[in-house]
Amino acid sequence: MTELTFTTFLTLDGVVQAPGGPEEDTSGGFGFGGWLVPFGDEEVGDFMTEVVDRAGAFLLGRRTYEIFAGYWPKVTDPQNRIATRLNSLPKYVASATLDRTHWAGSTLLGANVPEQVAQLKEQHFDGELQIHGSGSLAGSLLEHDLIDEYRLLVFPVVLGQGKRLFPEVGLPTSFRLLESRTTAAGVAIHTYRPVGRAVFGSFATDG
Repeated sequence: MTELTFTTFLTLDGVVQAPGGPEEDTSGGFGFGGWLVPFGDEEVGDFMTEVVDRAGAFLLGRRTYEIFAGYWPKVTDPQNRIATRLNSLPKYVASATLDRTHWAGSTLLGANVPEQVAQLKEQHFDGELQIHGSGSLAGSLLEHDLIDEYRLLVFPVVLGQGKRLFPEVGLPTSFRLLESRTTAAGVAIHTYRPVGRAVFGSFATDG
């Protein structure tokens, strides 16, 4: 079975919207696009290259697909390992609004995305099936226990508004921290694996 991994950038208050530029996603009147850029040092780039080197295929939500498809096909330097893998490996797109894709190697998924993702995981890819960004897609797959590993890059900034990662989760889940590192710019990179349902208790005592 192929492992499904999820990698995303987020702020200290959980915002995932438009990390890379002011015009990336202004929906809802969001005016803080590009919050990642001041902290996007070489260590972040090296980590992302490490991650993409493990990919055998990609799974993207509609907005992430459109952002990636508008940029990465134009990057033709064979030394750019992220571009090379994104442009050459299979890409599966979860969207209820797109009727076709134009990026080479892209395939639209149908209506029942969790079921189709479960089927994709049964295939043999030469590496991970990776989600990048696509927080809404990841949230829907969390509900079905389909994501095997979460890589969260937390940037030292608070925005107070914007789309947040997992704003509502109907399946409370516990995780185990596998690895943690911090870049010189203060980006905290955490890798987690889900370990089952969340457990609850109380520090209150009878005495």
